[in-house]
Amino acid sequence: MALEANYCRVWLDQPGPNGLEQLLCVRRTRLGKTGQQICVGDRVQVDGIDWPQGRGAIAALEPRHSLLERPAVANCTRVVVAVALDQPQLDPLQLTRFLLTAERTGVAVELVLTKADLLPAAAAQAWCERLQGWGYGPLLVSAQQGTGIDALRQRLSQPGIAVLCGPSGVGKSSLINALLPQLSLRVSAVSGRLQRGRHTTRHVELYPLAERALLADTPGFNRPDLPVDPGALGPLFPEIRQRLAHQSCRFSNCLHRGDPGCAVGSGWDRQGLYRICLDDALAQAERVSQRGRRDDPQLLDQRLRQPSRRRRRQDDPAAEDSGPINQGRAD
Repeated sequence: MALEANYCRVWLDQPGPNGLEQLLCVRRTRLGKTGQQICVGDRVQVDGIDWPQGRGAIAALEPRHSLLERPAVANCTRVVVAVALDQPQLDPLQLTRFLLTAERTGVAVELVLTKADLLPAAAAQAWCERLQGWGYGPLLVSAQQGTGIDALRQRLSQPGIAVLCGPSGVGKSSLINALLPQLSLRVSAVSGRLQRGRHTTRHVELYPLAERALLADTPGFNRPDLPVDPGALGPLFPEIRQRLAHQSCRFSNCLHRGDPGCAVGSGWDRQGLYRICLDDALAQAERVSQRGRRDDPQLLDQRLRQPSRRRRRQDDPAAEDSGPINQGRAD
């Protein structure tokens, strides 16, 4: 249910003595030695239980069917991306990167537009229509006025783990307080000067929302990662998937940049955003490739590199007459 320092809070399938439902557990050392990292949402096996103290130890980790890498949540069944319409202002590029992160999990992706009360109804509806063209059916909500909260609760009450993620300051904690008032999670206002959210959630935690339905609250961040392989970027866009479902590109390694034989074509709303993300992914792949080629430690650490002959002559003009390089020339 949560990771707290070196401990894991585990929810039991069957209550223990006196109706105990949760245990505070440590992790067996062998899990770390075998490279098994425990994430919130993992199903685990517990042994060495001390029922009176409510303690135990995680002995084994069961296979996952999905993993959201950032924030790390295992076995999620849907990812709910929450962005604010205002304060901070909605950034289409930032939203696109969050949607790409959600699409990489392979589970259902939903979109929630928070702070709907801060924009005129016509402007909020215009955003909904635009995002429908992206392939998403956004839900307008306002935690302050209660708009859309019942519809959101109905969506999230389906069995499974729903992950609520998004940039800092969009009101994720306020939404959870509206859904689960007994939690009284801490909230914070957006910075007035920078129009950026302040981090209030520090760790990932699951909250029971309905029978067999869990909601994961996650820390906000502002720049999600792109896939390592630039070729994997295109299928993460619903618009590209829809076009490729009817016709294939001429070349199997097409990056959908408008080259001859590309089935994606042009004129779609997020084409410019796709090109920006693709350029970033290609630059990222090039940096990784260059690091892989630099196997000489002198190239990795600038302090170990020897200055060139020209630099040495510039730093010490006397070296032309007495330096070891010029002595070698004279010989």
